[in-house]
Amino acid sequence: MSLRLRLILLGLATLVLVPCFGSVIGHIPGFGSEIPAYGELINQIGPAERRVANMVSAINFDIRGLDTLGEEFMLLAAIAGTVVLLRGQRGTDTADTAIRLPGRPLVPRAEAVTLVCRIFGPLIAVFGLYIVLHATVTPGGGFQGGVILASGTMLIYLGEGYAGWRRSVLSGWLDAMEGGGALVFTLCGLGPMLVGAAFMENVLPLGTYKNMLSGGLILIENLGVALAVTGGFTQLFLEFMEETREPAEGEDTPSE
Repeated sequence: MSLRLRLILLGLATLVLVPCFGSVIGHIPGFGSEIPAYGELINQIGPAERRVANMVSAINFDIRGLDTLGEEFMLLAAIAGTVVLLRGQRGTDTADTAIRLPGRPLVPRAEAVTLVCRIFGPLIAVFGLYIVLHATVTPGGGFQGGVILASGTMLIYLGEGYAGWRRSVLSGWLDAMEGGGALVFTLCGLGPMLVGAAFMENVLPLGTYKNMLSGGLILIENLGVALAVTGGFTQLFLEFMEETREPAEGEDTPSE
């Protein structure tokens, strides 16, 4: 596709989308305005019928769980497409080394940087798990916690360098987490049908309101999202960081 054609398509898309964005923004309720009827209904359903205190989780994983399932596969497709475009000739050899650009001095990593990353890496992982596990009680959930967990892996790269990062972050495990998380969410929809319930109907015990293990099927769906998001975003980070890898013999360098 030529540059001229791309610019024409961009201009047409802008003409269509900008007025739509303006209309949506103009109809957003003002800050502090009354909660619409839909919000009031959700606040009644969540605690009484699902035993959850986080209404966002009640919407995402139960009331509008089918929408979230579609979004899950959109994320899966987007990450798979990005990986296919970026992966190129990269394999899974953990013995690969970082690239050394001619004329650029190699600055050794400060011990303070390594120490800070080793201290905060586990803390970020624990915080991410906390956000995932308390999806039905406090703000957060599988997506937010998954992003935190994935972001925490970048401290391995900053603190241990490319070699340590490559030995710790394995693409095979990330692929399994991403695909497995989407599969778990799908099975949460198909599973209830095996016992005569509707697709994604919450058939598990709901537990106690404001308890971490409340929500029934919401807990499993939340776990599936956490696995998919953690694996998917870390996979993206891995592919981006592979741009700093020393190319194998006969392989193009990033500048080429």
